[in-house]
Amino acid sequence: MKILITGNEGFVGRHFWNKLRSEGHELWGIDLFNGTDARDFFRKDETHFDKVIHLAAVVGGRKMIEGSPLALAVDLSIDAEMFSWAMRTNPGCITYFSSSAAYPIELQTHTMFPPLKETDIDLNRIANPDLSYGWAKLTGEMLASHARKAGLKVHIFRPFSGYGSDQDLDYPFPSFIDRAKRKANPFQIWGNGKQVRDFIHIDDIVEGSLAGCLAEIEVANLCTGIPTSFNHLAALVSQVAGYAPEVQHLPSEPSGVHCRVGDPTFMETFYKPKISLLEGIKTALAGS
Repeated sequence: MKILITGNEGFVGRHFWNKLRSEGHELWGIDLFNGTDARDFFRKDETHFDKVIHLAAVVGGRKMIEGSPLALAVDLSIDAEMFSWAMRTNPGCITYFSSSAAYPIELQTHTMFPPLKETDIDLNRIANPDLSYGWAKLTGEMLASHARKAGLKVHIFRPFSGYGSDQDLDYPFPSFIDRAKRKANPFQIWGNGKQVRDFIHIDDIVEGSLAGCLAEIEVANLCTGIPTSFNHLAALVSQVAGYAPEVQHLPSEPSGVHCRVGDPTFMETFYKPKISLLEGIKTALAGS
């Protein structure tokens, strides 16, 4: 297939690129890192693709989400240009990567709340998502719904806390791995460390979304359903690294919502994650 990957130089994009290249597909990539602004591409290009994997976005972790909300608003423009381009060029299918940040924050304030399921987002009854990044992804989902009504095939996936060995240090998992490799003591954790996330390996994100496309899934979580606090993640990472540091919490640093865990029930009808968090930690610590 002739496949376009937007944001192909980013963390998720690189893994999609390697997977699809190994399968022999004809790949095109656009990314600011290789000198191509996605918005400029979409305004000018008329190429037909069999498949589009749309990942291009301004990213930067929790500090960017809370500290530079207007910078992330650029994602609104990127998605609008992409869907306008798709209406002109009619690609075979579009994989739109939304985010767990699109879910209502009112459902993420307590660990006693049930895991977030796909129907917790209702585009006819909007609830407040997680800051401008969440709004951008929620708006992208709205555009995707209109694109479907216009005849385009669009698959929406909501990844939770994706992680991997080659992820940028702006994100919790790689920063924890870095501290453990350096035997950092004290071991710093933003916030009180009680905030809970649903960590899913990047390989399962890629494999899960590709399986979802084959199954003709319209909207699905990409998650494990396993809650892990930052304190517990730090304990696991340091244990595997073979040392027992003191923990230093940094309450003034951004820490996000209290509990963001997905319900994998629907996802498991077409894909079940294969890599456990402990396995992912061991692999990351063993890497250079």
